Amino acid sequence: MIEKLIYLESIDLIEFLGVKNVKFDILKAHFPKLKIIARGNWLKAMGDAEEIAAFEEKMNLLIEHYHRYNVLKESTIIELLTGISGNASVDNPEETGVILFGVNGKPIKARTANQQLMVEAYDENDLLFAVGPAGSGKTYTAIALAVRALKRKVVKRIILSRPAVEAGEKLGFLPGDMKDKIDPYLQPLYDALMDMIPAVKLKEYMENGTIQIAPLAFMRGRTLNNAFVILDEAQNTTTNQLKMFLTRMGDHAKFVVTGDVTQIDLPNPQNSGLVQAMRILKGIKGIKRITFTVKDIVRHRLVQDIVEAYDKE
Repeated sequence: MIEKLIYLESIDLIEFLGVKNVKFDILKAHFPKLKIIARGNWLKAMGDAEEIAAFEEKMNLLIEHYHRYNVLKESTIIELLTGISGNASVDNPEETGVILFGVNGKPIKARTANQQLMVEAYDENDLLFAVGPAGSGKTYTAIALAVRALKRKVVKRIILSRPAVEAGEKLGFLPGDMKDKIDPYLQPLYDALMDMIPAVKLKEYMENGTIQIAPLAFMRGRTLNNAFVILDEAQNTTTNQLKMFLTRMGDHAKFVVTGDVTQIDLPNPQNSGLVQAMRILKGIKGIKRITFTVKDIVRHRLVQDIVEAYDKE
């Protein structure tokens, strides 16, 4: 008799093993010749070598499925254990236009032509500028690409940043320490991440630095290797700030800069680093600009009408 230990890393045990271990019981029933014990994040199986090998193979399938889709249904467990699948196409998300599967297995796709153009441009370029109106999915698509790259181990970490520029309010009057003052500016980034990564795994990533969210000023002096880095609201950077950010790019890094040049909150809008950078860097190989329009807005139907009405003023 031999024994095998399998560590369930970054896995929500209730989702994976089931309430009152109902999913775990399905697994045990499939391997009646093994003694299988769950202790915390560890599974221990004891039995002969052939059964252990089959158990390890099926466990790898279950774990891979969970990490891809962030969900593991009882029916899926049975399909993977028996080898009888009721939906073969679900294992090929690229064929159905899915960027990745979010929380509870929600498919996250490019919803407009320009969002799809951004997904395609990612493969051919290391620096993307995604500019356009609010609600057009620039940042959401960028974060989806970043999470996919992390899951595929193309990068080792994700770094998300925004300039801390007041949009009519005074940052100094917000309550709390520096983190408390900055967090409201970064909340849209948290919201997107919570759509795509289960809470248990996201908490772990935030604690160990796999995912970092920080104001732009904290980027100075860093070299960002093996990272997917997103600068949001870049229209509110100065020329020097954006130059500083872009020159943080290290080996095997992907950078995405998003912004809306109609919502510049700088004292002098003419000093927007985003506007200048897109002009200065135009034509350089490896840099791509995607321009979103009101037709890409995917929020409430009125948002598109509101943006168009303001543009006419």
